[in-house]
Amino acid sequence: MSETTRATTVATETTASPTPSTAPASSTVTKTGADGHGRTVIADTVVLKIAGIAAREVSGVADLGKGAARAVGAIRDRISGVASDPTLGVKVEVGETQAAVELDLVAEYGIAIGDLAEAVRSNVISAVERMTGLEVTVVDITVHDVVIDGDPEDEESERVR
Repeated sequence: MSETTRATTVATETTASPTPSTAPASSTVTKTGADGHGRTVIADTVVLKIAGIAAREVSGVADLGKGAARAVGAIRDRISGVASDPTLGVKVEVGETQAAVELDLVAEYGIAIGDLAEAVRSNVISAVERMTGLEVTVVDITVHDVVIDGDPEDEESERVR
């Protein structure tokens, strides 16, 4: 493995599996142990999951992802009964010592979006740096939607009664 700095982008916004020609299967971050007795390899998917989970931990984040990906994910969740993909709405670029993160999120109505973005950014940076040792250079956040608590279908059925 070459020691030159290498950056790759891993995106999980689409539901189709990427072909080998459009995205790498998995790139890694390799760190040599301080004592020189081995190396640690961190796959990009690990950084994706850490960032996604850390973003969801922040109060006021309703969901991650853009509209179409969220809709497909919700259908998949209902059919399979399995919790949503923690990497949905998360993109990362990972080099040997640094990482950059992009998040697409949905905020809960009534939350100050600027404060929410700062809280998410802080939590993601803290989690990724603590767990991987990578320096997070940037966390870009796009808020795609705002949701009101409660299921709209439930509210509609209550009005009809």
